[in-house]
Amino acid sequence: MRILLIFLFLSSFCCFAQSRYISQTTKKVVFSRDRGMCQCCGGYQSLEYDHIMPFSCGGNSNVSNIQLLCLRCNRSKSNSCYCKIHNKKVGINCCQGKTTRSKKSSTSARQCSGTTKKGLRCKNRTKSSSGRCHHHQ
Repeated sequence: MRILLIFLFLSSFCCFAQSRYISQTTKKVVFSRDRGMCQCCGGYQSLEYDHIMPFSCGGNSNVSNIQLLCLRCNRSKSNSCYCKIHNKKVGINCCQGKTTRSKKSSTSARQCSGTTKKGLRCKNRTKSSSGRCHHHQ
């Protein structure tokens, strides 16, 4: 019975260490290190803890792999290395480059970075160097 309890404890700890969960201690260290601001745009509102190397690509929840991003930048980054709103790199080793920008991105159409009157992201595509469609120039 004792061996079974030890095994269950160790196996739960092993799985816990590989989860998406970010401990309160890690959150406090990251918040202090990042000075309570988004590491992409410098904002202070709607902050979230983000995996620098995405969890889905093998990233862990250690202090060295967590950063603060605001909700907009984090949602824009998603599973990639780039904040699409600010066109800024905020991640590393994103699934062996499968989700990172390619050299073609400057010539191919991409989603407009503007927002609609309702505050939603514009769904138009643009080839403009500003990243905005004709409605948001």
